[in-house]
Amino acid sequence: MCFTSAIQKNIDRHTCGQVNSTTFHSLFSVRTNSLFMLRLHKRSVLAAARRVRHFSTGMPGTAIDSFAKRHLGPTGKDLEEMLKVVGFKTLDDLAGSVVPVNIRSVGAELRGVPPPATESEALIELKAIAGKNKVLRSFIGQGYSGTKTPSVIMRQMLENPGWYTAYTPYQAEISQGRLEMLLNFQTMVASITGMDISNCSLLDEGSSAAEAMNMCHAVSRGKRGKFFVSSDCHPQTIACVQTRGDHMGVQVVVGDINALGNPEEYSGVLVQYPTTFGDVQDYRQLANTVHDGKAKLVVATDLLACTVATPPGEWGADIVIGSSQRFGVPMFFGGPHAAYMAVQDSLKRMMPGRLIGVSVDSQGNPALRMALQTREQFIRREKATSNICTAQALLANVAAAYGIYHGPEGLKDIARSVHHATKAVSSAAKVLGLDHDNPTYFDTLTFTSEHTDAIIATAVDNGINLRKVSPGRFGVALDETVRSQDLERLVQALAAGNGVKDPAVIAKALEAVKTPQEGFAFENSRSSVFMPHPIFNKYHSETQMLRYLATLERRDVSLRESMIPLGSCTMKLNAASEMIPVSWPEFAEMHPFCPENQATGYHEMIGGLHSWLASLTGFAAMSSQPNSGATGEYAGLLCIKDFHTSNGQANRNICLIPNSAHGTNPASAVMAGMSVVGIQSDAEGNVDVEDLKKKIAKHSDNLAALMITYPSTYGKFETAIKEIIDLVHDNGGQVYMDGANMNAQLGLTSPGLIGADVCHLNLHKTFAIPHGGGGPGVGTIGVAKHLAPFLPGHVVLPQSGEGDNTRVKASGQVASSPFGSAGVLPIPWMFIRMMGNQGMIDTSRTAILNANYIAKKIEHKYKILYRGHNGQCAHEFIMDLHYLSKHGLSESDVAKRLADYGFHAPTMSWPVHHTLMIEPTESESKEECDRLVEALLSIHEEIQEVVDGKVDPKDNVLVNSPHTAEMVTAEIWNHPYSRKKAAFPLASITNASKFWPSVGRVDNVAGDRNLICSCPTVEELEI
Repeated sequence: MCFTSAIQKNIDRHTCGQVNSTTFHSLFSVRTNSLFMLRLHKRSVLAAARRVRHFSTGMPGTAIDSFAKRHLGPTGKDLEEMLKVVGFKTLDDLAGSVVPVNIRSVGAELRGVPPPATESEALIELKAIAGKNKVLRSFIGQGYSGTKTPSVIMRQMLENPGWYTAYTPYQAEISQGRLEMLLNFQTMVASITGMDISNCSLLDEGSSAAEAMNMCHAVSRGKRGKFFVSSDCHPQTIACVQTRGDHMGVQVVVGDINALGNPEEYSGVLVQYPTTFGDVQDYRQLANTVHDGKAKLVVATDLLACTVATPPGEWGADIVIGSSQRFGVPMFFGGPHAAYMAVQDSLKRMMPGRLIGVSVDSQGNPALRMALQTREQFIRREKATSNICTAQALLANVAAAYGIYHGPEGLKDIARSVHHATKAVSSAAKVLGLDHDNPTYFDTLTFTSEHTDAIIATAVDNGINLRKVSPGRFGVALDETVRSQDLERLVQALAAGNGVKDPAVIAKALEAVKTPQEGFAFENSRSSVFMPHPIFNKYHSETQMLRYLATLERRDVSLRESMIPLGSCTMKLNAASEMIPVSWPEFAEMHPFCPENQATGYHEMIGGLHSWLASLTGFAAMSSQPNSGATGEYAGLLCIKDFHTSNGQANRNICLIPNSAHGTNPASAVMAGMSVVGIQSDAEGNVDVEDLKKKIAKHSDNLAALMITYPSTYGKFETAIKEIIDLVHDNGGQVYMDGANMNAQLGLTSPGLIGADVCHLNLHKTFAIPHGGGGPGVGTIGVAKHLAPFLPGHVVLPQSGEGDNTRVKASGQVASSPFGSAGVLPIPWMFIRMMGNQGMIDTSRTAILNANYIAKKIEHKYKILYRGHNGQCAHEFIMDLHYLSKHGLSESDVAKRLADYGFHAPTMSWPVHHTLMIEPTESESKEECDRLVEALLSIHEEIQEVVDGKVDPKDNVLVNSPHTAEMVTAEIWNHPYSRKKAAFPLASITNASKFWPSVGRVDNVAGDRNLICSCPTVEELEI
């Protein structure tokens, strides 16, 4: 009775009462600002309720049409055998032993989730929802443009599991394909912008601008507390910078760039090129002024414009940021899109995000790898100056492929075509009595007119969206998708809206848009060469492009080849049925700032997804604006900060973070303006409650939050979790639960039930969005009722759902678009809809089974760290390899050797040094789990040969791994082991199944010493 009461108390705290299908719907009709708040999708639920559940309480279902049967690995006899190995009869028994009794679910988490739909049913249902979107020609601009994704790139990359299921390329030897394309992206961006070096993607333009401000502040060593932002920047970018500045103690001054004043007051100045209103301004004098004041000039620019206009690097920019969206990446209702940052050479070691560089492998051949990896946030933790845990690698790859396919001349042709169409509209508008405000322009015209509303409304009637800049002002922004009929319809709308009825005048205006245009409407046209490297000048036919993409794809390990057993990263199946809707025009071609009545389907889909996620987490409200896990952490902490401030306790700025928390947590806390205090772990890997009590007592008056990962990153459900949370609450703090390990909680427990106040969900982990080689990501956050008023808002769409949902206490924007990476939200919608309520609990139970099965099968050879209270792990476990250092080996040798066995390495040296952390996920079968076990046991035998002195400690299969085809087929073989042992160590590894690493062991030190981060010349390769 006490247990039930305690659980009920926590449910009351978060949802104001026990949830059922009726109260759940009314509860989540609460309105908030940056999301379409939680309403159950009635039609989906009613339809789903008529379906028969395909599951029992103890075993996953096996109905013929059950998607769970396709998603979950172990079934039937295999499932029974695995359970026998771990010592349990049913999955329920296993889960009951792993999850502490005081936090086990009473079923509320699953009541808001419908029973499962089949794949065809779910696709039909979602297609009907998507059909409620109205896909008009959106000439809104403001950082988002229509684009044509070449079919060969769409089919061979964006929709290809060989590209979208791969992991971030930390293991360079099995990631050379993605690394090359990301290097192409860096090279392309640096060349187009005229800068020295670029990173290989950030999350979006707004957050990139905020990162640039961070850099400027760091360069000034915090001595200049002001940052100037031109009012001609995109409003969503300004808002993201203001949010970051507010919480890191930087005063963001927004104003007319011509009224800058003394630049010595500022660490940096941000301008837009071309401006949000379309002007292509000459900023040379501004650059000189800013540099005279020892400040940095940051420029947000358009890559396509820079192919024909003088790039920022040629007139004095220090940092250039922007989005590569219009390079073949659909608008996706706001994301995901690959942003970028390019800098002068002197700033390269301060640049956030990831950088691809050239080094050499063990054979002296050129090899790519991620450079300067010590900047990764899980290593630098609270010393990190940024927190880019998820980039947008897949979209950066698409943008790079687009640049390669068109080449520099093709890009210039596209830019000229867009510009000349804009010139034609300018001429036609003048005929109709409309003269735009910006005398110079590339693709955007801004008009002042008393007929603005009528013109915009008439354009919509003609199938075109225009931008309402402000009352009395509207904008037209063209792109490469514009057609002659679009221009004619646009002219008709301008004429009708402006009250022009004379047929002769209209005919003259129509003739103007048919007249060929020449020249540029700006003086500073580009004369310099860009993208001269051969890579951008040879793959212009589809045959060439197809073969190039296939060549790169073959160099990488993805889920296409094998399990990727990465602890804390949850590399599960990304099913084809989940991916299909992403490419539907109704989702892909929507502008994020289109009129809301055109995005009804998007709002319904997001609202349904949020309602399911709220049920699964036990929270009252959700927001999907955060477009990565790290951004989710940041947004959640801002909710907590603003909550304290609203209560008159702005002094609360201490964030307690256990050693066992996820590695990005400390950096997120620092970005949110908090001070980090670490909490020790005990010998069993639990949070040291006594140390926690001491730290709480010391900081009680200023305690803001505790960030805790659950299950912990050590792979265990800690039994003291409720005591820990109560201690924080009793001392005025809030609890942030990192949702990186939510895959072990679904249907078994929930953050809200446990007592957390906010939690982010990595939809790119638990809810089946693919990693894409390092992004896209979605960091949806859920909050308890008292934090709902502080969820992220949006400056462009303050109401992004139905009804009056203005949030007066919004913590501010954390991403450029209202719903972040909205274009990939159909994936988790499909995942939950097809798995259904029982499928959620089967997901976690099976993930726990697979992890415990592998751990049990190898524990006689490897030490497993930090078991749970009953001797099991959660959904992942840590394998201790400390002892290897005594014998001249390391965990890196094991990681690289696994490539010879056809596996991607587990998470290496984190969260504990000299370990591997393994997470098989629920999607892997017993056969695949056994294959990994066989590989690990075989590698242990190879280790033992070194330990026993049977092989040379400096020349063996481990230290020389991985072995390429070139190595094992060389004429000379001087190693004391056979070629067969090097390449085919097990009978199960055959020529038909063999994955060959394309390079040998990569020398990271040599690469960092000789930093080459663009496509290298022959001379540069001689390092």
